[in-house]
Amino acid sequence: MRLGILQTGKVNEALVGRFGEYPDMFARLYRAADPAIEPLSYAVMDGELPGAPSECDAWLITGSRHGVYDGLPWIEPLKAFLRRARAEGVPIIGVCFGHQIMAEAFGGRAEKSSKGWGVGVQEYAVPAPPAWMADAPGRIAAHVLHQDQVTAVPADATCLATSPFCDYAMLAYGDPAAPEAISIQSHPEFDEAFMRALVERIGGDRIPRETADAALASLGAPVASSEFVRWSLAWLRALRERRAAA
Repeated sequence: MRLGILQTGKVNEALVGRFGEYPDMFARLYRAADPAIEPLSYAVMDGELPGAPSECDAWLITGSRHGVYDGLPWIEPLKAFLRRARAEGVPIIGVCFGHQIMAEAFGGRAEKSSKGWGVGVQEYAVPAPPAWMADAPGRIAAHVLHQDQVTAVPADATCLATSPFCDYAMLAYGDPAAPEAISIQSHPEFDEAFMRALVERIGGDRIPRETADAALASLGAPVASSEFVRWSLAWLRALRERRAAA
């Protein structure tokens, strides 16, 4: 399976040598679950977009320090590409900024939250998991680092995970039992070591010191990163099987 990774941001320069860029993190994560995954990366933030949605079997949009409202020259073309990919039936996965720009591209809204920063390990309720998330517990924990949030969901989106801090933490587009696209606010690609290094690096600067200290104290709790990868792959495989049988 060719997984196209649409890179919309860069890792802090001081941490790249140790952890790699976002496409490297996602490649490691998905290939650990399925060595047959073939990751292909596109530096969207530098103006590199795929020529056509059909270049890959599925698309994944990374996180970014930018906001969907920043007016950068690559944002509107990315939204147009996502709408085209969905119209052509190519599945899409969004993570953090990817979650937010998918909502904007498909008719919702994302903006800077009045609740401030969400950093560290946070918990979400999963009230009604679909079959491709069949083993999901009623609550999951995840690594998070965001100030922006989806504040209005598109008409055909279903919320699969929520918390008092983040109302729309996971969305499925179309029929939630067989969605066309899925997205999450959290970061499955961030392991504990990267989270710790990043929060230590930007705490007291981009992130208030008190918030950073609380985030660091939360690290070490189990998170559902590998579970999200497993769920997303189960969804992609089921989608492929349905189309092959049609």
